[in-house]
Amino acid sequence: MFKFLIKTISTFFYVGYFPLIPGTAGSVAAVFFFFLIKNNPTTYLITLAALLILGFLTSGMAEKIMRKTDPPCVVIDEVCGMLIGFLFLPYDIRLVIIAFVIFRILDTLKPYPISSFEKLKGGLGVMSDDIIAGLYTNLILQAVVSFTSFSAA
Repeated sequence: MFKFLIKTISTFFYVGYFPLIPGTAGSVAAVFFFFLIKNNPTTYLITLAALLILGFLTSGMAEKIMRKTDPPCVVIDEVCGMLIGFLFLPYDIRLVIIAFVIFRILDTLKPYPISSFEKLKGGLGVMSDDIIAGLYTNLILQAVVSFTSFSAA
């Protein structure tokens, strides 16, 4: 039961077992999840905090269960990173699409210092690079919103 729970959470309800590009599948799942919680800021923040805690706890355990460092099927880190990318932005479908693209590029290319966080051990290493990619995504989009006509819909 314990292994089942770890795998279920760390793979975000088995989305991580999508046969092609599981990280992108996790990011897409995060977008759908975002649509469910976007209208309630309190729910959004509590959910994000819970997912971050669960991600740190389960991703390191999943590495041990699967006997692999940062297994591709562990996508709770992508889910958290995407949700951070959307944090405190006005809702606009264009921003959602742009955030998705920016996050996937940053998560794939891992520019400095994202790459150095990935080298940390256990859940900290699994989660940190995606959290930083999400923060970068959010900062970029906060600047875009500040200097363009994007506003709350």
